[in-house]
Amino acid sequence: MEKSSKVNWLKLLQYILLVAALLYFGRTLFIPLSFSLLISFVLYPVVKWMEDRDWSRWSAILLCLLTLVLLVGALSWLLVRQMISFGQEWPVLQEKLLQAWYQFGLYLEQQFGVNDVQRSSWMEGLVKDAASTVLNVVQGVLYASVTTVVLVLLIPLYAALILYNREQLAAALFSMFPKAEHSKIRSILHETITTYYNFIKGMIIVYAVVGLLNSVGLLLLGIPHAIFFGIVASILTFIPYVGITIGAILPMAVAWITYDSVWYPVGVIIVFSVVQYLEANLIFPLAVSFRLQVNMLFTLLAIVAGGILWGASGMILFVPFVAILKLIADKHEELRPVSLLLGTGMASTKSTPKPGIRIGRFRRKQS
Repeated sequence: MEKSSKVNWLKLLQYILLVAALLYFGRTLFIPLSFSLLISFVLYPVVKWMEDRDWSRWSAILLCLLTLVLLVGALSWLLVRQMISFGQEWPVLQEKLLQAWYQFGLYLEQQFGVNDVQRSSWMEGLVKDAASTVLNVVQGVLYASVTTVVLVLLIPLYAALILYNREQLAAALFSMFPKAEHSKIRSILHETITTYYNFIKGMIIVYAVVGLLNSVGLLLLGIPHAIFFGIVASILTFIPYVGITIGAILPMAVAWITYDSVWYPVGVIIVFSVVQYLEANLIFPLAVSFRLQVNMLFTLLAIVAGGILWGASGMILFVPFVAILKLIADKHEELRPVSLLLGTGMASTKSTPKPGIRIGRFRRKQS
């Protein structure tokens, strides 16, 4: 018995490499399919509720998808409009950057004896690097635009078909396991969909409140494009700690360039710090009632691995995948090592939340 319980680490490593290769080379198929699957998890309770009230299945699915597309489209329109407005003011910001560069050049000359020729050489190198970078960015944007158009068409279609054919898909899933496991599989599937739906519903509230507080704080400081910066920083909070730092860099730079004072960037830091504290200790616990403890290490590993394999999409998708894996591992005794590995080691979640995965901090309701 002892020999059979040992883990074959070489075989496990082979499986991991095989899955990683499959995910990487099949990302064109798996990325839209994964988004569609998660969207179907979110929409299923609403679709089922509508079907129970005599809506036809296709009518319920189409109405839910249309509502979702309109909400995403409205948010995208707001962000694009703010970006266009920001681009119109770029010449003014560019002029201030050149002035700051000139002042920095005078400082280098006074302190280190760097002359105009050396500064010009540096500037030419920066311009060349910037030109190549801009070309790569433009190519990437064009490719991403074409890919986005394809995804916008495929993801709702996949989600609609998954929702419509859910019984057949569930039956196929059950057929892969012995009958003795069917009740456990059904329980896992139901709990995964329910907890993920409740989590997403709560996170929409969290992002909306955090985006509003960020925008109001930046507006009170007089920072240009406060709504754009507030929403972007809110969305980036899905990355623990690092996201809020990334979201604060651009408004800090714009504040410094606009007002030429260090106090305005400090004000941005204060606003984002206060909002982050409120989000972690008040907004998130109130809005999201379910929690599944997954430790900070595997949260960041999931984000990095997702970025390597699937780019920005992977950074978003791999986080809920880890949460679902933890949920499945908690239900299977043979997967207890995985559950312990991904968990935080906390006996309960009544205390103040520790840094960890946001996508799955679920806490079961007491029956």
